[in-house]
Amino acid sequence: MADSTEQKMFKGISRWQDSGLTQKAWCEKNKVAYGTFHYWYKRYRAKEKPALDQKTAGGFVQLMVDHSATAGLWCELSLPQGRKLSFHQPVSAEFLRTLID
Repeated sequence: MADSTEQKMFKGISRWQDSGLTQKAWCEKNKVAYGTFHYWYKRYRAKEKPALDQKTAGGFVQLMVDHSATAGLWCELSLPQGRKLSFHQPVSAEFLRTLID
C-alpha cells in the first residue's frame, strides 16, 4: 500500500512539473491541498536528489520557452529541484546570469 501512495505522490509532482503551472495554481486546478503538495514534494526531492544532481552536473540547465505564459509574467526560469524564478518586468541577461551562476 505504501508503494501505491508514493507512486501517486510522485506522479502528481511529475504532472505539476510538466504542466508549466506554479505550484499553487496546479494545486488549485487539481484540488490538492497546498500543504499536502509540499509534503509530496519534500519526499520526492529526498528520493530524487541524486538524479537531479546528475542532470545538472555539466553546469547547464535546459531553457524552455512557453508562449502561453500567464498575463503579466515576463519570464520564468525553472531551476533544478523544482525551484522557479518569476519576473514580471524585463531584466537584463547579465542579471539572469548572476542568478544562475
